[in-house]
Amino acid sequence: KELWRWRRIVGSFAFVVVFLTAFSVALVANWCIPGISLALGFLLGGIVSPPDAVSASAILKFVKLPRRMSSIMEGESLLNDASSLIIFRFAMLTVATGQFVWHEAALSFGWMVIGGSVIGLAVGWLFMKAHQLLPTDANIDIVLSFVTPYVMYIAAEEVHSSGVLAVVSGGLLLANRRHIFLSSSSRLRGVNVWQSFVFVLNGVVFLLIGLDLPEINEGLKQEGIELPLAIGYGLVITAVLIIGRIIASFGAVVTTKIMSHFIQVADPNPGWKAPVLLSWSGMRGVVSLAAALSIPVEVNGVPFPHRNLILFITFVVILTTLVLQGLTLPWLIKKLELPDYGDYLPEEETEAMLKRGMAEHSLHYFHQNYRKHLVTNEILRTKVALWEQKSHEEPEELTEETKRIYLDVLEQQRLWLQNKNNTDDKIDEEVVRKLLHGIDLDEEKLRYS
Repeated sequence: KELWRWRRIVGSFAFVVVFLTAFSVALVANWCIPGISLALGFLLGGIVSPPDAVSASAILKFVKLPRRMSSIMEGESLLNDASSLIIFRFAMLTVATGQFVWHEAALSFGWMVIGGSVIGLAVGWLFMKAHQLLPTDANIDIVLSFVTPYVMYIAAEEVHSSGVLAVVSGGLLLANRRHIFLSSSSRLRGVNVWQSFVFVLNGVVFLLIGLDLPEINEGLKQEGIELPLAIGYGLVITAVLIIGRIIASFGAVVTTKIMSHFIQVADPNPGWKAPVLLSWSGMRGVVSLAAALSIPVEVNGVPFPHRNLILFITFVVILTTLVLQGLTLPWLIKKLELPDYGDYLPEEETEAMLKRGMAEHSLHYFHQNYRKHLVTNEILRTKVALWEQKSHEEPEELTEETKRIYLDVLEQQRLWLQNKNNTDDKIDEEVVRKLLHGIDLDEEKLRYS
């Protein structure tokens, strides 16, 4: 829902801004770094153009941010990796072959975007049906959650479309439907497993670049590039990235104001504070590192041109943006005192309203389907009377019949919340996720009581 609401600003930052950033980096690198061709410049641009979602999330979780801003940043990070890696792929092909044909590249780009998205959705749908039709448990579901992205990626790459976009589109589909085909146990355990996996994976990637740095530095010396000069190149590219994002952020505001005269936009007057925050939230991280490390040592039997320098510049960009922007971003957010914007009802009010709605829906469902049980079952009468407080009986008090009824009502609560989220634009989706997580916890407590 959030991605669709802010689709224009997210799409412009994830595709247009990424391309313009890569183009700017290519021009500057070609102009100021000896031996860097436009193709190598675009390669470097594709590597360093996407901001890193993990870095931003790790910093922003310690500060209160309007939901609008976090939605835009998260939405951008979902797509900009794919667009930057497409640029990276084209540049790598150009370096390897020495040829670049614009019209062929445009057609190929279109196929990569459309084909990758469609294949991701198709594979995601097939795996969703497999979850529903085959007997699985939480362990199998978690294993499948690791296998599915690889199948999406490989299927898309086999037909020369974007594997990254396939994973993004398929992942969005499965995330949106996870309450339909995954059990509460699979959802709860899956979140914990993936959080740990992402943390370890980020650490491994940074460890790899750290282990490579001495070899990279030695390679720079052999190429006659002194360390201070290489650092200077990295700082120049960092400046291009920061300035480019500032221009893009304020350019998006101007474009929004102009387009609001012709089409309906989510906010025709976003003010100046939002673009300031967007401008300064462009930390680079693990995706740039992974892309840089994927550059082959040799191409066509000869050493890849300026590989060590590109890796070193990438490291300087990541380190500088993480330190300069990452450490000052919380301070900037506090100083900006961003308004609430009024996109959603206040979080406390939303949560209270949804809980009241769930209680009313549960009572209505009880009386429609289990009226006779209320007469004979004292536990259910207590549950109905204290539903909003979510009282929990001792395990030995719950009969199998009581559990079955309670689980049925929990599922009705889940469906009601999802429907409310889909039909009410004023509902903050983050609050809905929080309440759905609570329902999953209630269900797990009940199943194992």
